[in-house]
Amino acid sequence: MNRRHFLNTLTGASVASPALLAGAPEGFIDAHVHVWTPDTRAYPLAPGFTPANMVPPAFTPEDLFRHGKPEGVTRIVLIQMSFYRFDNRYMLDVMAAHPGVFGGVAIVDDSQPGVGGAMKELARQGVRGFRVSANRAKAESWGEDMRTMWRHAADEGLAICLLADPEALPAIHKMCGEFPKTRVVIDHCARLGMKGSAAPEDVDRLCRLAAFPGVHVKTSAFYALGKKKAPYLDLAPLIRRLRDAYGAERLMWASDCPYQVADGHHYADSIALVRDRLDFLTEDDKANLLRTTAARLFFS
Repeated sequence: MNRRHFLNTLTGASVASPALLAGAPEGFIDAHVHVWTPDTRAYPLAPGFTPANMVPPAFTPEDLFRHGKPEGVTRIVLIQMSFYRFDNRYMLDVMAAHPGVFGGVAIVDDSQPGVGGAMKELARQGVRGFRVSANRAKAESWGEDMRTMWRHAADEGLAICLLADPEALPAIHKMCGEFPKTRVVIDHCARLGMKGSAAPEDVDRLCRLAAFPGVHVKTSAFYALGKKKAPYLDLAPLIRRLRDAYGAERLMWASDCPYQVADGHHYADSIALVRDRLDFLTEDDKANLLRTTAARLFFS
């Protein structure tokens, strides 16, 4: 199947799913999802990746809709998949095929000249954020190329979306101090608790970033944090601490599909933790986590 035929197929699928694709403002937003296609001829994998890296072999918009629609999710933020690297075409084609349904977070090569122009062109196509991996070594070695990205993001109202390890938080704090006007999104609670209980000092570091008004946090990937077992209530103290530090208007929920729906985990359990099971969240808090924050960052 060539790329034009594949894009036509995507467009046809959008017409076939009107209930989900209406983008009703009262619907929820899933702020972090990956999609990919088995068609590696139209959308080749980046060097160093093979189809064996694609687990599951495919996760298309239609696969996603089957999980999100029953839970009232009407809009979704797509995160560029790592095995496509800097080729954002599949994500962009999905966005174009379903107008108003998908926001996008792209990956660009900050080492290449003209990265600001690449960010601007992607923003023209609906991208509102740019993903950056941030372990301690990478974050401590950020140079002028990365600073160009942060500077351009601030100028254009775009977000730097960090897949951060807890050990990277001090370097991120330093960068936020250098670029206080840059919108920053920390994915998956900075992966606190991936190796067990979140270390108190790491929670403190993440909460200290709340001093920068442009920093936001995704409460997401519950399947991978803490006890890693539904209904994920062991994560309640962390979410409460983040709500108290940031305010709910700087937090957003996300599933991290397809990984949230693998190995016995279920989409419904992820959204239910925020929607139904945390008694310290007000209705306004829930509206922010499940809709308003992500709408402001990724759909405006």
